[in-house]
Amino acid sequence: MARLYRGVSLFSNCGAGDLGFRKSGFRFSVMAELCQRRLDVCLLNHPEAVGVVGDLRETWPLVVERYRNIAGEQSPDLLCACPPCQGMSSARPGKGAYNDPEAGSRDPRNLLVTVIANVAVALKPRFIVVENVPAFLTRKVFHPETHKPISAARLLIEWLKDQYEVFSMTSDLSDFGVPQSRKRAFLTFVRRDLPALSLLKERRLTPFPSVSKKFSKHPKTVAEVLEKSGLPPLDARSKELASVTGYRGLHTVPAWTEDRYRMVAAIPKYTGRSAWENNICPACGKHISDEEAVVCETCGHLLMRPIVKLNDGSYRLIRGFKTSSYRRMKADAPASTITTASGHIGSDITIHPWQNRLLSPLECAIIQTFPRSFRWGDTLKKYGVTSIREMIGEAVPPLFTEKHGKTLRSLLCEDVNIKAMPEDDSRVKKAIDLLLNK
Repeated sequence: MARLYRGVSLFSNCGAGDLGFRKSGFRFSVMAELCQRRLDVCLLNHPEAVGVVGDLRETWPLVVERYRNIAGEQSPDLLCACPPCQGMSSARPGKGAYNDPEAGSRDPRNLLVTVIANVAVALKPRFIVVENVPAFLTRKVFHPETHKPISAARLLIEWLKDQYEVFSMTSDLSDFGVPQSRKRAFLTFVRRDLPALSLLKERRLTPFPSVSKKFSKHPKTVAEVLEKSGLPPLDARSKELASVTGYRGLHTVPAWTEDRYRMVAAIPKYTGRSAWENNICPACGKHISDEEAVVCETCGHLLMRPIVKLNDGSYRLIRGFKTSSYRRMKADAPASTITTASGHIGSDITIHPWQNRLLSPLECAIIQTFPRSFRWGDTLKKYGVTSIREMIGEAVPPLFTEKHGKTLRSLLCEDVNIKAMPEDDSRVKKAIDLLLNK
């Protein structure tokens, strides 16, 4: 009988990232998530797991207890954790400088590594995998005991250094075949008594999957993935055109006002350009050279740019991120990062490369490499499409976690033919530099 590789998941979200580990051979005994509706989705897709809901700063002892009830004193093979990145993410304004520990400590989520450390010390898993945005390696907080500035990643490494060797890596996940640009940082801890650690050191390898030259040189493009999906076209011109029946209600997009629709339609298809660059007057056809203009200097007609009307009747450009808002994705490149704001056009790059609309939740899930069989239960009916978009945006692409899980499985099996990322890979070196503040 094949050995059962047990796992514990913290900050599980909807469980999508954990599906990759599951596909590679790990089965989760316990999964913990703050939000009940997310945990419900998670357990639909991991029916063998027991759930723990609530703030892990309070419920982590229950995670340990539930695991012990299932597996006794047997240590889990894998503990994976994806703590919230909102306090770290560069998309969040007002966080203060990354080297300002006072600003970093104002958001208590930046110290959730304490939970990971507590569970790790109690259960002694063979591997620990922690995922977050790259700023996780650098964002300063105050050490809870010494009150000295330290990054959350360095703090976790310090707490676990006696029992674990740590390996770090930061990469754009498009290098691994994920069809989007998604820059993430990973820490993988290997328990010091595992023979796998000697294997890694002898071969000068890390516990991360190797990168295929195919994807690093020619990443999957958003056009390739959208065309392969076989989904019917949508159009934001009207509610009738903005959704289709079937697809569990997930192939749908918001319908826009006529002005917004005309503004997006004016962005040339397949170009990756934005509405800020719309420089042709819709009334007289004059080319507008002034990037800050809101009306045509010749005929006085409003331009098809992101514009807001003020109380005095005048107009100005919307104050937004001109590099990312109101912009089409480039068709011949990986999709832009799928975020929790995939249902809006005013922040991230969310507009379809050639159709006049946003990406549907189903398309976002496909780009995030969710399996088409992923189960949402009654989430759409009870909580709406925004809840689903948020869960999709916060997920770890299961295509990557499957590859990572296969590498970890090979190490547990002491596979001498293991293929893994070498320690001199630039992705590893960059992560080390970030940890050391170089």
